[in-house]
Amino acid sequence: MIRRSLSAVLAIACAGPVYAAPDGQQTLFNFVRPADVVQVTTQDASLPQANAEQTAEGEVLRRIVFNPVAKPSLRLTPQTGVWDWSADSAMTLRIQSAMDWALTLYVQIQSSDGKTLNSRIDLPAGPAQTLIVPLQASSPLSQGMRVGPPMPWTYEGQRVLLANTEGELNPAQVSSVTVSMSQPNVAQSVLIEKFGVQEGDAIQKAAYTHLLDGYGQYTRGKWPEKISSDDQLKALASKEQSQLKAWLKDRPAQDKYGGLLKGPAFEAKGFFRTEKRNDRWYLVTPEGHPFYSLGVNAVTADDSQTYVEGRESMFSSLPADGDPLATFYGKGNDHRGTGASKDRHFDQGRTFDFYGANLQRTYGAVDPQRWAEHTLQRLQAWGFNTIGNWSEPALATPENSAQSHVPYTLPLSIVGDYVSISTGHDWWGGMPDPFDPRFAMATERAVAIAARDHRDDPYLIGYFADNELAWAAPGDDPHDRYALAYGTLKLTTDVPAKRAFLKQLRDKYRNQEGLSKAWGIDLPAWELMEDPGFEPPLPSPEHPEIENDFKYFQRVFAETYFKTISDALKWHAPNHLLLGGRFSVSSPEAIEACAKYCDVLSFNLYTLKPQDGVDFARLRVLDKPVLVSEFHFGSRDRGPFWGGVMEVAREEDRGPAYANFLKSALAEPSIVGVHWFQYLDQPATGRMLDGENGHLGLVGITDIPYQGFVEAVRKANGQVVDVIGKAQ
Repeated sequence: MIRRSLSAVLAIACAGPVYAAPDGQQTLFNFVRPADVVQVTTQDASLPQANAEQTAEGEVLRRIVFNPVAKPSLRLTPQTGVWDWSADSAMTLRIQSAMDWALTLYVQIQSSDGKTLNSRIDLPAGPAQTLIVPLQASSPLSQGMRVGPPMPWTYEGQRVLLANTEGELNPAQVSSVTVSMSQPNVAQSVLIEKFGVQEGDAIQKAAYTHLLDGYGQYTRGKWPEKISSDDQLKALASKEQSQLKAWLKDRPAQDKYGGLLKGPAFEAKGFFRTEKRNDRWYLVTPEGHPFYSLGVNAVTADDSQTYVEGRESMFSSLPADGDPLATFYGKGNDHRGTGASKDRHFDQGRTFDFYGANLQRTYGAVDPQRWAEHTLQRLQAWGFNTIGNWSEPALATPENSAQSHVPYTLPLSIVGDYVSISTGHDWWGGMPDPFDPRFAMATERAVAIAARDHRDDPYLIGYFADNELAWAAPGDDPHDRYALAYGTLKLTTDVPAKRAFLKQLRDKYRNQEGLSKAWGIDLPAWELMEDPGFEPPLPSPEHPEIENDFKYFQRVFAETYFKTISDALKWHAPNHLLLGGRFSVSSPEAIEACAKYCDVLSFNLYTLKPQDGVDFARLRVLDKPVLVSEFHFGSRDRGPFWGGVMEVAREEDRGPAYANFLKSALAEPSIVGVHWFQYLDQPATGRMLDGENGHLGLVGITDIPYQGFVEAVRKANGQVVDVIGKAQ
C-alpha cells in the first residue's frame, strides 16, 4: 500500500518541556506540525493523520508503523525540484524507538545524479535522540578504528546519535531521503518529529574527542572493573594473588604437560602426537596421557599499542615528554594494501602502549619475567593448558626452573617475494602461489627459523600453517566458490599458477576446440586464455567439465601448498605436528588437502558452537582430528567499542556462551581442543595492525581480569576431565 501527502495540519498542544534543537539546525519538515513543504510517501508503512504522542520525557512525537513485509519505508522528497544542502554537512531527524527494544533502520539519501549515501541506524530503546547523518562517507575507520564510540551520547546537553555513512552524494541536488526497515517479523513503530539539516562537523569532532582516560579506558562509560587510581590497581593486583594460589591447588591430577592422569592411557613417545581410539580423537602428551588443548591466543604484553599521532584529541591524558610513562611511546607503520587496512586512516606514526604503562603503574619497573610468570599462573589457574598463536616467546621458554612450563604452539610466518593471487577476499593479502619456486624457498626458510630453537622441545605441540588465507570468497556464488580458479585465470602467464592451470587444461583438451566444446564457449585461439583478464564461464549443468576443471585445479593448488610446508616441517621439525591452516573462508579442496598433509585440521570458528561453523559430518569422512584455533564472545559494556565477531548482549553473557561452546566441542569426538582469541582486550581506539578494538579479553587494558568471566571460564574448563577422563 502507498500512502501519499499529508494534507491536514495537526493542532497539537504541547504540555511538556520543549526539546532544544542543536545550534545551526534548519528544520525542513515537522511531522507533528506538518506543512506542505515536503512530500511524504509511505510504502507498506502507516503514518496516521492524528496520532501525535507525548513521551515520558514530555516530547511530542509522531508515530510511524513499519509493517511486517520485505522493506517497509518512509520517503521524503521536495515538493518541487531538489534540496540544496551544499552549505550543510549533515541530515537530522528527531527519532525514538516506540518499542521496548532496539530497532535497526536504514537511511538512504539520493541526489538527482543517481548518487546514493547509505546508513544503517541501530536505534536503541529509550528516550528520543537527534539522528545525525553526515552527507559524505564517514565511518570509524576514518578515525583509525573498526567501531566508533557507543551511540547515542550527550552533546551540549542533548542526546545525539551520530550515524556512519557509505557511498557518495551530491549535496546540492538531494532528491529524496528514505527511512526503511528490512523484513520486520512483526509491525514495528518509531516516533519522529523534526527533519532537517545542519552543520555537523563540530558534532563529529566532539564524538571522537577525549574518548580515553590516562589508563586507556573509555571516559563516557562505567563498569565494575574500571580503574580510577593507581592505588586501586595495586590493591586489586595484591588481592588476585591469593585467589590464584587457591585455584592452582584445585586443578585435576595431570602429568607435567597437562595431560589428564584420569582417562585412557597411551604409549609415551616423547613428543605430542595424535591418536584415535574408540571413534574419538586425542592429543597425547609426551608421557602418554590424553590432552584436551584449552588455549589462549595472543598472550603477549607487547601488542596493545594504539596510534596517537594526528588524533591526540581522542586521549584526555597522554604523558608529556619526559614523564616516566613517556617510555611507552613508540613508532609504527601499518599502512598496507590489504583488505584489513582498506579505508582506514591514522595507521602510522607515533603510538602509545596503555597496557605497558598500566603494568608500570601497578608493579613499578617493567619486568618481562615477572609478567610471564604471573600470566602463566593466571592461565593455569583458569584451567587453560596451552599457549596459543602469536604469544610472547618467553612463555614457551622459561628462563628459570621455577617458572611454569606450559605446552605451546607456534605460527609459521611464510614471507617472501613469491607471486600472490587475489580471490577478492584478500583480508590479509593474496594467496601464495605454491607453484612459484620462491614460495618453496620462503617456506624452507620460515620453517628452519621457526624450528631452530624448538626442534627438540617436548612442550611444543606443533606449528600452524599461516592464518585465514583467502582460499575462496564468502558466499555461495560460483565466483566465490571458485574464486581461486577465476583469480588465477585473470592473471598473466608470468604467474606460475596460471601456467600450471593452462597446462592442466592443455593436457586434458589438447586444443581450443576441445576446451570450447567442454566449456560451451567459442575460443578462437588458445592464446586468448593466456591474456590477462581472461574470464572463464560460470559452471553449469549443461557443461559439468567447467566445474570439474575448477575443482581439479584448486585441489592441485591446495595440495602443492600444504605438501610444500609438510615436507619442510618433516625435515626441520620431524617430532612436531602440523596443525593445519586456521581456516576462516575455505573450499572443500583446501580442507581435503590439509587433511592429506597435516596432522590436524584447524578452523577459526566465530559461531555459538563449533557445529554451526563447519560440517563435521563431512570432516569425519576425512578422519582427522580438529582444533578450533580461534573463537570468542565479546560485548560492548566494558570499554572497547566492538563486541567482536561473535557478539553477546552483556558481559554476563560471555561466560555462559564460553561454557556452551566448550560443551558442544567436547560432544564432537573429532575436536581435540579449542583456543580462545584473545588474552587481552584490544585498545579501544584500535590496535595498530588493522584498527580492531574489541572487548574480547580475559583481561582488560589495565591488566585487571574480568572476574565474573574468568570464574565462568574456569568452571567450564574444569568439566573437560569429566568428559575426556571418562572416555576409554
